[in-house]
Amino acid sequence: MFPSNPVTAVCHPDPYPYYRSLLAGPGLQFDEGLKLWVASSAAVVRQVLEHADCLVRPLAEPVPRAIVGSSAGQVFAYLVRMNEGSAHAVPKLALQQTLAALDPARIGARASYFSALLAPRHGVPTAAGLNAWMFDLPVYVVGDLLGFAEAGLPQLALWMGDFVRCLSPLSDESQLAAASVAAQALLARFAELLAAAVPTVDSLLSRLQQAAQQAGWQHALLANLIGLLSQTYEATAGLIGNSLVALLSQPDLQQQMRLAPEQTAALLEEVCRYDPPVQNTRRFVANACCIAGVALQPGDVILLVLAAAGRDDQAHPNANQFVLDRPARQLFGFGHGRHLCPGQQLAASIVNAALQSLLALPLSLDPAQLQWSYRRSLNGRLPLFQPVCH
Repeated sequence: MFPSNPVTAVCHPDPYPYYRSLLAGPGLQFDEGLKLWVASSAAVVRQVLEHADCLVRPLAEPVPRAIVGSSAGQVFAYLVRMNEGSAHAVPKLALQQTLAALDPARIGARASYFSALLAPRHGVPTAAGLNAWMFDLPVYVVGDLLGFAEAGLPQLALWMGDFVRCLSPLSDESQLAAASVAAQALLARFAELLAAAVPTVDSLLSRLQQAAQQAGWQHALLANLIGLLSQTYEATAGLIGNSLVALLSQPDLQQQMRLAPEQTAALLEEVCRYDPPVQNTRRFVANACCIAGVALQPGDVILLVLAAAGRDDQAHPNANQFVLDRPARQLFGFGHGRHLCPGQQLAASIVNAALQSLLALPLSLDPAQLQWSYRRSLNGRLPLFQPVCH
């Protein structure tokens, strides 16, 4: 049974036949129930993401009303990915350059270390263990790279789990209150870390500080350190989780990866296209414009179904087949154009090391023992594993 619309599709067991039905229609079509435009084809998604009049936030609501005036709102207002113009371009370039300079081997080594530490602690490969492992691991790695002491990483992961609730319109008042408390704690902890930081050439924190000073956005540095961790927490955990789903769903794939672990990089790239953790995003029309032959007006909202674009045969031949050696993938879940995610290499390095570490353990992911559903979300496809009851 098809999901009722492209938003409910995110958590559907298999939304891809529905996405194919969207691709069979106009590239930009109006959804009467959602009262917004839906972009599904790769060409139209690219066009919207590149368009100067399609913004990441409504002009009249730069910060969600539910968190205005709170610590969470204070952080949100400065996030690079939630801004446009110079407030976006200048710090984004600094973030890009800093993250691009990270050594993938070092990231992989830290991810392998923390994966080996957390797997037995959380009880991998039990369902609960996998859930905890995939959410904690990315935060531990990035927190470590930033300079947090290992003893403080469990608390950092707890704060991050609370903070990301402020980014979801589905959160209730108690969750938003917890997000604000977490934001206060994170701001204070990062301020302490910055004050105590010992500048070293290969320190991620030191490089970010230098880049912020050169670009003149020191005032937004704290918020974007939290933003970097929040992106890591959800999107990277989702990529780990969806990679596990691929291994559980395709019997031969797990054995293939064990025999040739160097192929895990290709696996996670294909998962990013085939079953991405970020299924959709929104853009808000600031000025009258025309896209895909449709006249759009200020205030119009466009839902970009990134997961459908990844399954578009015009962008990826035989798009509904899972192909490890697929050439020239476009990974829409990592954005495009001016909002291309600067942390793509960081996320890929963490996930690659995580998968290799897990597959090297003397255990197997057993599809007869594990099932999964998807966490309630408007845009993120994050599997939560449960044991199969026999």
